[in-house]
Amino acid sequence: MILKNNISLSFLCFLFIALSVNSQNSTIKGYKIRGENVIFIFNVNDYPNIKNNGDTIDDVFVSGEFNNWAKDQWRMNKVNDSVYKLQKDLSIFTSDFDWEFKFIVNSEHWAEPSRDFKNIVDARDYKGQKLMTYNLKLYSAFATDYGNVTFKLKGYEDAEKVVLSGTFNRWDETNFKMKPTEDGWEVTLQLRPDIYKYKFIIDNHHWIEDPQNPSKVENEFGGFNSVIDVQKNIEFRLCDYQNAESVILSGDFNDWSEDTYRMTRVNDCWVFNQKLSGGKYHYKFIVDGEWIIDPVNSVKEYDNKGNVNSVCMVK
Repeated sequence: MILKNNISLSFLCFLFIALSVNSQNSTIKGYKIRGENVIFIFNVNDYPNIKNNGDTIDDVFVSGEFNNWAKDQWRMNKVNDSVYKLQKDLSIFTSDFDWEFKFIVNSEHWAEPSRDFKNIVDARDYKGQKLMTYNLKLYSAFATDYGNVTFKLKGYEDAEKVVLSGTFNRWDETNFKMKPTEDGWEVTLQLRPDIYKYKFIIDNHHWIEDPQNPSKVENEFGGFNSVIDVQKNIEFRLCDYQNAESVILSGDFNDWSEDTYRMTRVNDCWVFNQKLSGGKYHYKFIVDGEWIIDPVNSVKEYDNKGNVNSVCMVK
């Protein structure tokens, strides 16, 4: 198994499949996702209506569904006379697959995307009626050379086209086209930690589950969807307990076991690494038999028994 950016892929039954890299070309405009960050990129040369109006650019903001289309909250940083950038933590976004957005210049001019952009969608008014302009789309799942999950389908060499479809792209039937290989088809995606359902579409109409993946669930059509669990490596660390003889990590991810996850002493801290799917987890440390919350984690919640637990969010 190949790990990339501390993210791994496993079946629900914890059987892991190998990851690999393939080549994907992208003409997506307006942003890049690198590691745990979204980098919004405005290049005035991509927007003739801004470049040709002759105005000096004083400021550029990002406005979209993720910030309720606010026009003055997400100010971008000037890189040079043509390019502005803004970096945001990917974890602040919801688990939705996509978000519409645009750039607004000098607080009044919307940068209008070209029809040549791959990631455009018709802009609509509040009644759902199409306007004569486009919005950009940000996708949390996308095909890339540097993705963390490779889907492979062996055989079907005579097929004209194979597409990957799943909950990570709202079962879109066209977006993730697979590339032919010597023994079948494959595509590499960048996916956030979560549990996903998926299928392969052969020549537009033949939907099949992944024959190499034994993990599957029944769907509403009487068939089955394949299931993968994309996990992220989380490091739990407890410091300033150098004199402790034993420290154990316990949480809802291990059924609150009191002896399974024994932490390792590393210099002045106790450390344990655990792969987790996307979601919210409660945990505590057991120091020489005494239960304590994480002293450096301010996020905590009460459980149904009135106990206070630390909270770990995996996104």
